[in-house]
Amino acid sequence: MTGPLLGLRVFDLTRILAGPSCTQILGDLGADVVKVEMPGTGDDTRGWPPYLMDDQGDDMSETAYFACTNRNKRSLTINLRSSEGQKLARCLLETSDIFVENFKSGSLKNYGLDYDQLKDDFPSLIYCSISGFGRTGPYASRPGYDVLIQGMAGLMSVTGDPETKPQKVGVPISDLFAGMYAAVSINAALRHREVSGKGQFIDIGLLDTTVAMMTNQAMNYLATGLVPPRLGNEHPNIVPYQVFPTSDGEIVIACGNDEQFCRLCEFLERPDIANNAKFKSNACRLVNRQELNGILCSITSKKPSHYWLEQLENRSISCGPINTLDKVFADPQVKARGMLVEMAHPALGDETLRLVGSPINMSQTPVDYRYPPPRLGQHTEELLREILCMDSEQIAALRESGAI
Repeated sequence: MTGPLLGLRVFDLTRILAGPSCTQILGDLGADVVKVEMPGTGDDTRGWPPYLMDDQGDDMSETAYFACTNRNKRSLTINLRSSEGQKLARCLLETSDIFVENFKSGSLKNYGLDYDQLKDDFPSLIYCSISGFGRTGPYASRPGYDVLIQGMAGLMSVTGDPETKPQKVGVPISDLFAGMYAAVSINAALRHREVSGKGQFIDIGLLDTTVAMMTNQAMNYLATGLVPPRLGNEHPNIVPYQVFPTSDGEIVIACGNDEQFCRLCEFLERPDIANNAKFKSNACRLVNRQELNGILCSITSKKPSHYWLEQLENRSISCGPINTLDKVFADPQVKARGMLVEMAHPALGDETLRLVGSPINMSQTPVDYRYPPPRLGQHTEELLREILCMDSEQIAALRESGAI
């Protein structure tokens, strides 16, 4: 086993995506992640199709959505509505370094698991709360979902074709960014605890992290007072940097500087374009974007994608295909970087579960894929024995009481 977080335990009371993506990162980095789920139901995404299939094509009642953010975790069922379950949770917290939850603000007070209810008894605990709007402000009590946040944070206003309706991003990016910010914050809090011995409360809101994610578009507005329009596949600050038509599809060409643009024009046998005062600098090209796009599109549409990709790549002009996911996972670079991993899974028999790999590459403490996404409650008895040294009689009593 490897990982910079090896030896640290995470009490993972998260579900759906933002929280589980955070705790999967921690698990990939070596932390012992104990995923706490309600008996019988578990994480909401366990019921969101499509389902994993075995080699005979039979439904294994495990979903692809759950599998995407729950590897390197062990599942323990606890009924937090019961007093025995709440006592059990606190016993587990005595052995935990990190507590991550993404419940609606105030919900965990009902279970005695709110930060204010724990901080005095667990002063070294790092408690990370992930919610739609954070724990303060006028919207704190509201539930927050990814598509709602994309709209409120301005992301949808700059996404999509200018002639159509605003669009959300094709993946739940607000959830994912919140999970990443949470993981970064937790690692910073671990360093603070190492120095001071003190834990702390981390308050992550999806609205906050999505507003932060607006970066250059947000600064374009703050600097000029002009609300950025939707530009489709065009870039607000760089031209040309977009999708171009070919005779058999589309490709991306991205000239990040004037030198690349000059090389593009030379290859197109149109040096006059680069020498034209309208297009000579990026600032000029931004002003005359539509005219330049019309000229370039009329040229690229005359030859197939493979021609442009090969020729432009040979001339160090940034370009690339627009891949569907089958082509993504067949790409030699994606394969070489280990972005497709296979793990044995109890639901699949002799078949392996294919998962998206971690993008984290560390020379001394590489990511370690230890556990596939767990079945609901798969590790309950194992964890109670290992962490709390319970025997069979004690575990049976907890089951009888409905606590697990």
